[in-house]
Amino acid sequence: MLVASMKEVEYGYGETPCIQDANVEIQSGEFVAVTGPNGASKSTLLKLLLGLYKPWKGDVYLSTKNSDGNKLRVGYVSQQIAAFNSGFPSTILEFVKSGRAARGSWFRRLQKEDMDQTEKALRQVGMWGLRDRKIGELSGGQKQRICIARALAQEPDLLVLDEPTTGMDQESRMGFYELMNHQVKEHGRTVIMVTHGLSEVKPYLDRIIELERKEEGGWKCCTTTSCSGHFVPVG
Repeated sequence: MLVASMKEVEYGYGETPCIQDANVEIQSGEFVAVTGPNGASKSTLLKLLLGLYKPWKGDVYLSTKNSDGNKLRVGYVSQQIAAFNSGFPSTILEFVKSGRAARGSWFRRLQKEDMDQTEKALRQVGMWGLRDRKIGELSGGQKQRICIARALAQEPDLLVLDEPTTGMDQESRMGFYELMNHQVKEHGRTVIMVTHGLSEVKPYLDRIIELERKEEGGWKCCTTTSCSGHFVPVG
């Protein structure tokens, strides 16, 4: 099932395009990495796919339904979402639990299932033991983990992660890749992840979207004029 796609998409800032001729297809149940050099508009590509940015040219498609015919649930963790200041008042448990509200009315009473999924998500990222800590007290890597836990607590069909392993050591990164692989293989979720650590995660991937120089122009993405999105099979 096609979850998201881009066809001949162009987008930029001011009058200068940073993405041109981007053609991408994301199928359900795939683990997909988005990679490229610094400044290659990887975050922009995610925001275009999610409909947060409107392309200058071309077509962007995001399915409204999952494979069961129900509303598609999307979990999104941006690069900036973990930048809580020291005065952020919420506890870890409260923050992750708030992700369950995305599954229905904001005013509904949370049920046992909601608490169970919150605990499960925190355990999956190794943060259950710190659940009563204030978010502002955490390190950058720990903040990143609880943002991922909040997204997992939503039980998303599509999980979109912008450099989620920032601040993690190698052991934590490998554990995270295993967790994402489990989400795809055991739960049928679709994972799209921006990463610089392609060699580490590559064994788990189904596909790679590589943002690179445009062959005829040689321009680097987001620095002058162009960026070409390629959908490259792994292996």
